[in-house]
Amino acid sequence: MSSAHDAVKIGIVSVSDRASTGVYVDKGLPALKEWLTRALLNPITFEERLIPDEKDGISAALIALVDAGCSLVLTTGGTGPALRDVTPEATLAVAHKEMPGFGEQMRQISLRFVPTAILSRQCAVIRDKSLILNLPGQPKSIAETLEGLKSETGEQIVPGIFAAVPYCIDLVGGPYLETRDKVCKAFRPKSALRPPPA
Repeated sequence: MSSAHDAVKIGIVSVSDRASTGVYVDKGLPALKEWLTRALLNPITFEERLIPDEKDGISAALIALVDAGCSLVLTTGGTGPALRDVTPEATLAVAHKEMPGFGEQMRQISLRFVPTAILSRQCAVIRDKSLILNLPGQPKSIAETLEGLKSETGEQIVPGIFAAVPYCIDLVGGPYLETRDKVCKAFRPKSALRPPPA
């Protein structure tokens, strides 16, 4: 008997000169895995990369993950204004389509916490049948931007970006992602909802 949920392959990329050379322990990949495992009902296979802040290397990793069948690729790190921050440039270099709404919403969420959120340059793109998202570098910020802001009673105040990810992946021909509503309720138009299994 097959699983009720589509299997999905997700690429996760942590971009950091220091973590990739062992100067400190990378916290980006564990944070991405923890949140995605908590949020998705689908069986997930992760493809992980820990790489330095080199534009060509980042672009090559993104292309390789898309070619390996990752429907979703998330990066963390390298999105600020510092000279070595080149993740957005590397991401845009492999894009077939830009999806500017994701970056706009991430900055809106982060601005609720810190005024320096306007310095972040996260972007999102489509390549083939994959969505590539640049996320912030800090584990707390990763969860906030994916999940959004909730009141103390659990009511959604500002939607996180992940609410729109499953439908975006539907539209580019990827697997049907299903979320745990208490973590992040995916939004789809009624016409795009899959009937529950009998």
